[in-house]
Amino acid sequence: MLKGHFQSAGASIEHGEASMLFPVEELDATVLQRRDAELALADADGENVIVIAPTSQASSYFLTQHALTAIPVDELSPGVRSKLADGLDTPIETFELIQIGKWVTDSLDHSLAEYTDA
Repeated sequence: MLKGHFQSAGASIEHGEASMLFPVEELDATVLQRRDAELALADADGENVIVIAPTSQASSYFLTQHALTAIPVDELSPGVRSKLADGLDTPIETFELIQIGKWVTDSLDHSLAEYTDA
């Protein structure tokens, strides 16, 4: 089951408009991934998060296969922040984190027998 800020995010930027974030390993900023990203996103209010949204089936596949990543907005270089701000209606300074990838929670493995009156 998906969780995170896809429903509550303050804004989203299309994958194509966020190309300067990839590959994230080459960013000159703190990049939190996997468990560290989960913890940072759990502490953030959804209104303070920008999610990177897919624009096609290919970008959707890329983003869902990407490790969950959280990037603090204030640690991005001014040039990257400026390019990202072009895709937003709200000033980028009002946001705390950028979320890339999906955040999945474990769900119970149910048996069909649980749903019958056997």
